[in-house]
Amino acid sequence: MQRHLWLSSFLIIGSLIMPVVFADADAEREALAKIIYELKALELLIKQAEANADQDARVRFRYDWLRQDLKQIRDGVQSHIDAPRTQPRSFLPLRGDYRR
Repeated sequence: MQRHLWLSSFLIIGSLIMPVVFADADAEREALAKIIYELKALELLIKQAEANADQDARVRFRYDWLRQDLKQIRDGVQSHIDAPRTQPRSFLPLRGDYRR
């Protein structure tokens, strides 16, 4: 009886935890998509700052480098979003024949 109760408790807890794990993965992907959106929105601010930059300044900000770095970040985040959620697992083949 105690073993049956332990197994039942384990299954109930497992069924409660599993949806949370999947929900977190979906929430993570959604948050990462928002990050990509915000990084793309920065382009307008970068253009404005670049347009207002003093062209005669001795030291200039490298907007092209900033754009390259932001693109690299966006590409890395997008790569994670596009990756398969789980790697396929290998299973032993089924016997298929259950008769002797």
